[in-house]
Amino acid sequence: MKKALSLVLALVTLVCLWGCKGKPQLEPAADPIDDNYRVFYQIFVGSFSDSNSDGKGDLRGIIQRMDYLNDGNINSGESLGVQGLWLSPIFKSPSYHKYDVADYYQIDPRFGTQEDLCDLIAICYERNVKVIIDLPINHTSKNNQWFSEFCTAHKNGDTQNPYYDYYTYTDLQGCKGGHTYNIIQGCSNEYYECNFATDMPELNFDNQQVRQLVVDIAKYYLDLGVDGFRFDAIKYIYYADTQSSVDFWNWYMEQLRAIKPDIYCVGECWSGDAETLRYVQSLNCFDFQMAQAEGFIANAAKGVPMSTFTNYVEKYSGQVKAANPNGMMISFISNHDMDRSAGYLTMASKMNYMAANLYLLCCGSPFIYYGEEIGIKGSRASAQTDANRRVAMLWGDDDTIKDPADTTYLASKQTNGTVAEQLKNEDSLLNYYCRVIALRNKYPAIARGDYKAINYSQACFGGFLVSYQSQSIGIFHNTSEREVKIDLKSSQNTYDFTFTLVLDYIGQGTAQLEDGILTIGPQTSVIMG
Repeated sequence: MKKALSLVLALVTLVCLWGCKGKPQLEPAADPIDDNYRVFYQIFVGSFSDSNSDGKGDLRGIIQRMDYLNDGNINSGESLGVQGLWLSPIFKSPSYHKYDVADYYQIDPRFGTQEDLCDLIAICYERNVKVIIDLPINHTSKNNQWFSEFCTAHKNGDTQNPYYDYYTYTDLQGCKGGHTYNIIQGCSNEYYECNFATDMPELNFDNQQVRQLVVDIAKYYLDLGVDGFRFDAIKYIYYADTQSSVDFWNWYMEQLRAIKPDIYCVGECWSGDAETLRYVQSLNCFDFQMAQAEGFIANAAKGVPMSTFTNYVEKYSGQVKAANPNGMMISFISNHDMDRSAGYLTMASKMNYMAANLYLLCCGSPFIYYGEEIGIKGSRASAQTDANRRVAMLWGDDDTIKDPADTTYLASKQTNGTVAEQLKNEDSLLNYYCRVIALRNKYPAIARGDYKAINYSQACFGGFLVSYQSQSIGIFHNTSEREVKIDLKSSQNTYDFTFTLVLDYIGQGTAQLEDGILTIGPQTSVIMG
């Protein structure tokens, strides 16, 4: 689907008039998705699509792939149909991953220009696709001018310098156990905090100037037209001090909502639910219990009793709503910090198809990691490099995108085919993802409804009664490799609803209802009324 986008030419004029004055006055695309209950697609920008043949992904590369992601009609069946994009950091940075920002107000030249970002935002706005950008504020790069000024101030003992307290620092006696420090160059007994890496100094959020800086940065990009942010490492704003970190995010989100009331933000709190729910009070957070090889999604797809999955979804989605009435579950299988799911959910087993059903036909706002929809593989293994999880997208056309320089994952291990190959195969994982997302969009209750678990004695079968705006539907899954027959009246749970109709089904088999008995094929999901 690498098409020349005629729309780009029309939008260039709009963007020239746009600048930092807000979105152009375009009518939104005809699309039932008018809120934040969307399927998002995570793009690791440097590995996605290359527009200028330098081997590195860039913003223009994303623009040229918009017809693949969303062609402007989520009911067309001709695109993946995602309604949101999460871009990894795009700011000027010395690294390939860009989580160490040298200048928050410059787009990294390897990715393009501010005009390129505005063009992308304009196209997405016309197609009713939201754009959020990764905003790492916990730390910066050592190459950031702020840090250079901070070091100079400490070397000179200039406590009146406004940069003197921009970063957290201490003397040898003040070093806290579990924290990491490095000597400030030119000082004999002063150390800056650097818990992630020595070239990533930690900002000091006790400094009101620093707090205002991160508000100003966010406002700058909101004014350009981005819809919100993904925030990295939110629990480390104050290292090992959860309450102070929670207080910061409560304050920060209040500032951002004053700028943009409908802002979409999601935070990375890689922790258990109890800690994550403390942050959910102010912003949505990724649900790490659902992700990875032993998460609830993968385990259910691999045959762990469905009740384990359904009971968790009911419990946690309820806890999110209790913590924040405007909150939602943010499910995903893997991301840029995890081994890719195609390594443990294989094409041959069809488990990756079943996993797609489990989290895309579920509440909230799920995130797809780029390439997951075609079964790209990648793992750290013995190389211990995250670059192996961020390999180049496999387009199968003339795209010149290459793997990050540190990648050791062999191209020969990629056995599931390219986008071009899978588009030609009706039964491919890619075309299956398109159908699942379209099915999700067909029923607004799937994303927005309240979920009540419905379990049965058959371990491989279970689902939910989903209630939304005085209407109810059932979503049921058979994760086994065989057809099963279920007497729907035999549920182990009490619920006041009678299912009388099969509305839709998707999977490796079919589904039919007769005299209250549901016959559902292997690795198949059904929507019922």
